[in-house]
Order: sequence, then C-alpha cells, then structure tokens
Amino acid sequence: MSASGGTKAIVAALGANLAIAVAKFVAFIFSGSSSMLAESVHSLADSGNQGLLLLGGKKAQREATPQHPFGYGRERYIYAFLVSIVLFSVGGMFAIYEGYEKIKHPHELEHWYWPVGVLVFAIIAEGFSFRTAIKESNQTRGSLSWTQFVRRAKAPELPVVLLEDLGALVGLVLALGGVGLALATGDGVWDGVGTLCIGVLLILIAIVLAAETKSLLLGEAAGTDEVRKIEQAVVDGETVTKVIHMRTLHLGPEELLVAAKVAVQHDDTAAEVASAINAAEERIRAAVPIARVIYLEPDIFSESAAAAGTNPAKAPGGH
Repeated sequence: MSASGGTKAIVAALGANLAIAVAKFVAFIFSGSSSMLAESVHSLADSGNQGLLLLGGKKAQREATPQHPFGYGRERYIYAFLVSIVLFSVGGMFAIYEGYEKIKHPHELEHWYWPVGVLVFAIIAEGFSFRTAIKESNQTRGSLSWTQFVRRAKAPELPVVLLEDLGALVGLVLALGGVGLALATGDGVWDGVGTLCIGVLLILIAIVLAAETKSLLLGEAAGTDEVRKIEQAVVDGETVTKVIHMRTLHLGPEELLVAAKVAVQHDDTAAEVASAINAAEERIRAAVPIARVIYLEPDIFSESAAAAGTNPAKAPGGH
C-alpha cells in the first residue's frame, strides 16, 4: 500500500471531523443533547487520531541510525495503536459515562432543530470521508473482502480510517435515532440511550483496532503471495538449488526483512557462491520491491539430515 493513498484518506477524514466537531458542539450548547456532546467529543477524538496517524507517518520516514539499524518504519504501528487507546478512552468511555448520566438525569431537548440539522450535515461530511477511504483502499485491496483487508493490511492507516469513518456514520445514525425518539416521546432518556449505544460501538471498534495493530507491533511475516515470489526468486537451479528454510518480517508497512538459508552445490567455489547470493538478492528485490533487508546464508542441503529431523527446514514455520 502506498503511503500517499493513506495520507489522502487521513487528510479527508481530518478535515471532515474538525468541521463536524465544531458543528456538534454548537448544537450541544443550544440543545443540551448528551448525544451531541458525546458525538462532538467523538469527532474531536477522531481528529486527534488522524493527527497521530500523520505524525506516525512523518516519524517513520526517518533514516536508520546505529541505535535503530532497521529504521523507524514501525512508528506507524505505534501511533495506530495509540489511536485505538484514544478511541477507547476519550471516545467510548466518555460516551458511556455521558449516556449513563443522561439516563439517570434526563431532561427535555431544547432547540431540537440544531442537533437534527447538524447530524444531517455530519452524515453527509462523514459519508464523503468514508467514500474517500473506500476509494483509496480499493486501489490496494484487490480480491480481499473488507474483513480480510482490515486483518491483513500491513499499512495501518487505511484500515484505521475505514473503521473510524464506519463507526462515525453508525454513531451518527444512533445519535439521530436517540434525538428523534426523545423528541417523539418527550422523554430525554432516549437521548441517553443513543449516547450509551455510541459508547459501546466506539469501544468495540477500538478493541478491533488494538488487536490488529498489536499483531503488527509484535511482527508479522510477509503475505503468502510475497513468500511464494521470494522463494521462486531465490532459486536459480544452478548454484542456488533450494530454500532450506526462510523467515520474513515486516519492519514497517513498506519494508520487509528476509532471512533464509539456501542450498548450494557442494563443489561450488566461494566466488561462485557469493556471486549467486548477490544475484538472488537482486531477483528478490525485483520480485518483491519492499524486501529491502535480505540475509541469505548458503549451506549444503542434506536429505538424510532433513529426514532425521535435524535440518532447520523441519522446524516450525520452515520452508
């Protein structure tokens, strides 16, 4: 996934959320709707989240240093994880607290046209942001379902924006429903119920985001297609005859580490082996451009050792 696509979606979401946050807070002041207060805090938290994603993308571009020899690509994962924490605490927990207080101490809504008008405006603005995120995601999603895309994407920005925008749209519908029922029945409790539902929704989304970004932080291997391309690129059939075992690790969304032990002919000279290893690295980078850190160790493959279980290829995850 290109960083530019994620950045475009983030900027679109940031602009929409800032405008919506201001509008919702004005509506809360005039109407006293707890749903509007929860939604304004939600939009403000989302704006902060998009700021965190942009900051993470900027920091990830720093050059590698002796202390961090593999660079700072994982900064994007760290900031995406922080987004899930902000969404859980500032967004979800605040909405649940506000909803509980409104249910416990309900009051009639004032100037109902303010929250209704702002919610309609917010749905249109969030719809535009969501459309942008979908359009940018489709450029890299391929044949994956949306669930698979969120779970398998190595770049966190688009899945985060997608889930945030989806949560925002559903939350706006819940807020509109709560305000509508409060107006129809004259009972402000419904406004609190809508707020409570928004809080539960945000917490669920935050948990999904936290689980996915935690997996990225721990370190994920390359996808199945990328592993297959690397294995095919390594073997030349002459000097490099087999991949004994291989490990891959994403150092960042667009940087992959490849470490493999490869089989070479037992009578090859050191110069021939070195030349073959260099050629294999070039083929890997041509097949999978994000494979930027490559370590290939030559060895003599032994069928008897593999059969006896002493070969690394027999280890869990070996290829």
